[in-house]
Formats: sequence, C-alpha cells, structure tokens
Amino acid sequence: MNEAVGVDVANPPMATDVSWGRPDRRRTLQLALAALWFLDAVLQLQPFMFTRSFGQLMLGPTARGNPGAIAHSITDISRSIGHHSVGANTVFVLVQFLIAFGIAYRPTVRLALAGSVVWSLMVWWLGEGLGGVLAGTASPLTGAPGAVILYAVLAVLLWPTDRGRTEAPFTAARPVGIRAAKVVWFVIWATMAAVALFGSPTRHPSNLLSGMGAGEPGWLAALNHHAADLVAGRGSMVAVIVGVVLVGVALGVFLPAVPARALVAVAVVVGLAVWVVGEDFGTIFSRSATDPNSGPLLVLLAVAYWPIRHAAPGPVVAG
Repeated sequence: MNEAVGVDVANPPMATDVSWGRPDRRRTLQLALAALWFLDAVLQLQPFMFTRSFGQLMLGPTARGNPGAIAHSITDISRSIGHHSVGANTVFVLVQFLIAFGIAYRPTVRLALAGSVVWSLMVWWLGEGLGGVLAGTASPLTGAPGAVILYAVLAVLLWPTDRGRTEAPFTAARPVGIRAAKVVWFVIWATMAAVALFGSPTRHPSNLLSGMGAGEPGWLAALNHHAADLVAGRGSMVAVIVGVVLVGVALGVFLPAVPARALVAVAVVVGLAVWVVGEDFGTIFSRSATDPNSGPLLVLLAVAYWPIRHAAPGPVVAG
C-alpha cells in the first residue's frame, strides 16, 4: 500500500518544519540586555570585588547624604558584605550569570526578567544609594539616576507579551501599552533633566570630569582633562544646555514619527557621549567597575523606543 502511493518506508521524508527564525526586534534587545548582565557578572569576578574594600570603600560611601533610614540600611549591608566579602561576591556573580543566561534562554526569559527587576531594585537601593538622587550627588553626566534602575525598566519594557490589538509604534509599547511606555520614557529623561538643572554636581562639570581620570589609562585620563578644561568656568551654561537637551528628549516621544525619530537619535548620541566622556566607559578599565554604567543602557532604551515602520510579516521569532 505504501509503495502504491510512493512512500519509501525505509527512508521516510524529513520534516520540513523549521522552528528557528530570525529574532524580532524585542528578542534582539532582550539578548543585548542579557549580554550586559553577562558583562556585569564578568566584572564582578575582578579580584577587588572579593576583598573587604568592595563593601567598605565602594558600597559604604553611597550612604552619604541619603535620608537616615536609607543611609543606615546601606551602611549595615556594606559592613556585612565587607565581613563576608568572598561569599557575598560569589553570590553576586552567580545571580548575575543566572539572570544573563536566563534571559538568553527563551523558556526562562520571563523568570529571569522578573528576577532582574527584583535584583536591580535591591542593588539600586543598597549598592547605588538610589543613584545619589536623594543625596544631592547625582548628575546625568556621570550616570544619574543610576544604571541599575535602568535594568529594571528595560526588563519591564522588554517583557515577552503584547498588549492591545494594534501594532505598537515602538518595541517598548508592546508589553505595557503606548501611553504607559511614553510615561516611562518621559519620567526617566525628565528626571535626568531635573537633576542636571537643579542638582549642584552638574553645575561643576569640570570637577566631575577631572576626577574621573584616577586609575584610567593615559589616553582616557587625557580625554578627561581636556573635557574638564573645555567646560571650566562654564558650569551653569553646561547645566542649562544639558537640561534643555534632556527635556527635549523627554518630550520627543509624544511627537509624530519623524521628529520623534530625530529626538530618539539624539538620545542615542547623549547615551554614547555620557558613556565616553562622563562615565569613562563605566570605568571598566580601572579594574574596579561593577557594570558599564548607564550609557549603554540609555542607548538600549532609545532603540526600544525607535519608531517602527511596519512592513509585511516575515519569518521572525517573537520575543
């Protein structure tokens, strides 16, 4: 019977269904986020992180200037980490590797993104002192409102679900809706603008930039000094310019597609400029960085808001 219909029993036909396809934009951004978590874990493996100094000299000082309850909690946890530096840092490394691989492995992406939100909020409070926003030491030039909080925001905006029946105008709107996504964008960039305009550190950019050169390679330290000389005596002007640019970026997401795309491109440039000049590539060359700082995350955030030109569906795998 099988021979009559031309089926070779000994050599059955191979399945033609292929389950893998080109990842869509959201899945690509998820993988980029996973790569940043992986980099964080690798940086956490540096010898300095396993010493007492990590808790006492890196985490402890973030308590300064914060409200009492926050400052005390940071001081207590930094002392505990200092006394158990090897064990504590081993946990930090494992958690970040698990988050990275969990996001990269599709069946666990939801669990890993949820875990990254919880971990990010804990680290933002206890490791970054809420980015120094309440302490009056924050500046968007050096990473305010804190790199770690951006990990949590991106985890929510890249959550693998879709809300609404219409196609989202940008990737970040898919899980939370267009209005909520726009509010998130506005809050982040408006907060940075407020910190730039009303926070004192941005009004003294020369001091911020010149202090970044310690422990950096000569070429990077020279860049810091040149940038510091360029803005010396122009602190108020720099603060106003930075603030106005950030306000424009914050409002850009509410504009039509063409100007919105232009201001999102400005956000990418701002993220890269801050990362190179203000953050020294997250000080990853100093052998004491725990993450690449906010610059790459701001770029990733901007790409998540890049207006989409919807085309005919292709063979993609949704994230």
